[in-house]
Amino acid sequence: MTVTEVIFYFIAAATVLGALGVVATGRVAYAAISLVFTLLAVAALYILLASEFLALVQVLLYAGGVAVLLLFVLMLTRARELTSGLDGAQKPFAIVAGLSLMGVLISMVFLTTWPRRASEPAVVSVNAIGDRLFRDFALPFEVASLVLLVALIGAIVLARTEEEEEE
Repeated sequence: MTVTEVIFYFIAAATVLGALGVVATGRVAYAAISLVFTLLAVAALYILLASEFLALVQVLLYAGGVAVLLLFVLMLTRARELTSGLDGAQKPFAIVAGLSLMGVLISMVFLTTWPRRASEPAVVSVNAIGDRLFRDFALPFEVASLVLLVALIGAIVLARTEEEEEE
């Protein structure tokens, strides 16, 4: 076993443990912190795959942006005031669905014929990514940013109306 494989297994285990922390914790703030840890571990996997640009995007957009958005939602909706438990009657069905999905994904990994060896990394320049992003995908990128902006404004409006109704 090479050093790279040991590092990969360590980062993969950290990613899985962080993901389990997201779904297993009962507090939303702890789940958000676990999500940030998981997304940072995925960025480390991208660095291990020699894809520094994807790692940077992962850290900036997901670990930064999504985590900040989640924490804003926590502050605006006052999720800490929830007193009811989050477990329900759907928990056994969720476990069965999760295990089924895991079985399908594992079988897909072993039954797929991969086009090349993993030791041959595909090198894509940052210029090529930028050209494709700003030439071919500029409109979908802007539409997604507008949808996120509308969702954030909607959350603020809903939080303010609930606050005014309580007064």
